[in-house]
Amino acid sequence: MHSSKQPWWRGHRGEWFVVLQAILFALILFGPRTAPGLPPWPETAAVVTSVVGALLIAAGLTMSVAAALHLGSNLTPLPHPREHATLVITGLYRGVRHPIYCGVILMAVGWALFIHGWLTLIYAAGLLLFFDIKSRREERWLIERFPHYIEYQQRVRKLIPFIY
Repeated sequence: MHSSKQPWWRGHRGEWFVVLQAILFALILFGPRTAPGLPPWPETAAVVTSVVGALLIAAGLTMSVAAALHLGSNLTPLPHPREHATLVITGLYRGVRHPIYCGVILMAVGWALFIHGWLTLIYAAGLLLFFDIKSRREERWLIERFPHYIEYQQRVRKLIPFIY
């Protein structure tokens, strides 16, 4: 007998996004930092980029944790909102629609600067692109659940406060 149930990672709530996200996180943390032909990290900038990187990691971690705590029981790794979710547009969500993603992007860029990884910077840019795509799907589901989300979208930037 053949079951019509899909594997969990191909589920209808965006489970494959979580799998891809985990792969990107692993690449950022453990992937190759450089490649043949890429110039070495400038020695004169090493101390500055390490300090800036550490500050970005701390800021991103603080932002992500604060945003996750503010979501409370609405928090889910899946882009599909929970069954009894409420729309949160206060706190950090007043300045950016996806502050957890913003914080994670800050941490990824900070890590790349801290470890002086050219390829890691590219992976961080890939993470930004990934979160842009994931948030588009997430926002379609949020509009279905909360029609007034459209007004919030028009008023608040998506991933980077004041910019994008």
